[in-house]
Amino acid sequence: MPTVDVVDSQKRKVGSIELRDGVFGVEANESLVHAAVVMQQACERQGTASTLRRGEVSGSGKKPWKQKHTGRARAGSIRSPVWRHGGTVFGPKPRSYAYGMPKKKYREALRSALSDKLTQGGITVVSDLSIAEPKTKLLLKVLTQLGLAAKTLIVAGEDRVELERAARNLADVKLVRPENLNVYDVLRYESILIPERELARVHECWA
Repeated sequence: MPTVDVVDSQKRKVGSIELRDGVFGVEANESLVHAAVVMQQACERQGTASTLRRGEVSGSGKKPWKQKHTGRARAGSIRSPVWRHGGTVFGPKPRSYAYGMPKKKYREALRSALSDKLTQGGITVVSDLSIAEPKTKLLLKVLTQLGLAAKTLIVAGEDRVELERAARNLADVKLVRPENLNVYDVLRYESILIPERELARVHECWA
């Protein structure tokens, strides 16, 4: 089992803890992680692109001129796609790009991402993550003391109200519940901060 140091808010070592192999000690599977990220990004697409087809653009439905004996190409409508201001052919319409992947594969991808992050030293376990008041400067001070001034993902469970309020103005800090951990966030954030009390829940959800 991989072992990590447990530090306090001053980054002083106060102990160590073993992490489960099934969550933080699996072999990296890059192709599966890539598939999970692509799936998440597709689910987040708005899909609001929209064009007007020939039945939706403005214009008369009357035949512009008679079929024969004009010397001009035959035409049936000024809304034809070959005309200027005509409708669009096969243009996009609002739709959902979302799709899913098997739960077992996604869980494996998340374990792979967490294991790789741990190997790179991107996971910090803190004995207690609490602030006296829900103020941004207090949370920023704790993160700076821990050496986590860069993009940080904080795993917080039930006692997260004050942390959420304190993190509102920090663009590079995000809070996520243990059960809502996802591959994209694990890869996108440089550091992951996990209070020691939340590790049991992380193991329970993803083992």
